[in-house]
Amino acid sequence: MNRIQKIFQDRTEKVIPFLTAGYPSKKDTAQMVLAAEKSGAAMVELGMPFSDPLADGPIIQAASQKAIENGVNISWILEVVTEIRRESEIPLALMGYINPIINYGIGKFIHDCKLAGVDGLIIPDLPPEEATELLQVANDAGICIILLVAPNTGNERIREISKLAGSLIYCVAILGITGEAGADRGELQQYLKRVEENSECPFVVGFGIKERADVVEINRMAHGAVVGSAIIEQLQNSNEPVNVINDYIRKLTKGTE
Repeated sequence: MNRIQKIFQDRTEKVIPFLTAGYPSKKDTAQMVLAAEKSGAAMVELGMPFSDPLADGPIIQAASQKAIENGVNISWILEVVTEIRRESEIPLALMGYINPIINYGIGKFIHDCKLAGVDGLIIPDLPPEEATELLQVANDAGICIILLVAPNTGNERIREISKLAGSLIYCVAILGITGEAGADRGELQQYLKRVEENSECPFVVGFGIKERADVVEINRMAHGAVVGSAIIEQLQNSNEPVNVINDYIRKLTKGTE
């Protein structure tokens, strides 16, 4: 059982921040993750910047572009995970796109992720039907592949995807890109009720979560709240990103600045 599986054994409130690796600078990434943990984050998603991030809105796209300009690549990200692991056991999931992973080599990527201490992978542009090789190699390495469902995913499809994932699925709260307005609350409740009834594993929700009230509401309906674009927005034009993460995550987890 890896770190992700362990934290989802109990249904407690969970805030899961998304940080773009290497944004706003490479030197702060590891300390930002540690600050998030100190402020109450249950798990952290680290974005692997990509030049064509189809699921991401303009805020995360801009952060990815800046990280690429900063020289971020997969090898460096895995070095950062290794650095974090010297000080922390917080569950870490890498979120990125399939092309850089294929270029790196799927087998080598999973092997290196395991060595570094990665617990999970989220790959938005990898359909479950095309994930067989990655799922098999990752499962053998004890790394969770966190598959996605959306509001238009049918009940049987939710069951199939959750069974394939096994450990955790990621519910996109809206049909669209990250950073857009949050989902209609009534529609969101109906959607997450369907996921609850049909998923064979825990599920977290992302897209449109910005405030403590959102976190509380989402955790009533799901197993965790993922906060992405709102965090990246907080980091824009900041010279003290570690302090920003510390203060903002504390606000999300405890309701205080």
